[in-house]
Amino acid sequence: MKSTAIKSIVILISGRGSNMRSIVEARLPLRVAAVISNRADAAGLGYAREKGIAVETIDHRGFPTREAFDAALAAAIERHRPDLVVLAGFMRILGDAFVARFAGRMINIHPSLLPMFPGLHTHRRALEEGVKVHGATVHFVTPSLDHGPIVAQAAVPVLPGDDEQTLAARVLAQEHRIYPMALRWFAEERLVIRDGVVRVTDSKAGGDDTAQLLMAP
Repeated sequence: MKSTAIKSIVILISGRGSNMRSIVEARLPLRVAAVISNRADAAGLGYAREKGIAVETIDHRGFPTREAFDAALAAAIERHRPDLVVLAGFMRILGDAFVARFAGRMINIHPSLLPMFPGLHTHRRALEEGVKVHGATVHFVTPSLDHGPIVAQAAVPVLPGDDEQTLAARVLAQEHRIYPMALRWFAEERLVIRDGVVRVTDSKAGGDDTAQLLMAP
């Protein structure tokens, strides 16, 4: 039986928070309990404050080890008792213990069609490799960097004359489509992981899967 309670999320950001903004403006059946950043100057914090969302800063530079930072971040998240932790441009690698603590309850968006191009500089690498299709991936977080059960992907063409900026902008527009969509599925309890693969059921229990790949219009 599905729960009727509104699920809550905590969003982690490090910069402008454009994906956070797309999530908030999508008016999902979710409560954003807090936005937390590892940088006090993250531009996205101002937007969150304007929307009346609780904000916190846990500056990673104030901790002697990654483990100490992870512990402080985890404690801050747990104070808000979220159903899901949403990484939205959070530019810190999280340790295995942190990931294990939130296993199955933490989701990320990455600017490539995983498993291609994990890590940084994805658009530059896509151009250097000469791929004809690029995109973005929403996935559950596991200890392996930018790997984990894939929730949704969006594909965009790589056009003649593209540079990193034009390709990044095309991908970002799709990120803003698929992240709110994936979170809506979570809120509606439609995400099911079987044998490491995510299935998205329709609104009827046991119904057909929903398409998880979007092509740019």
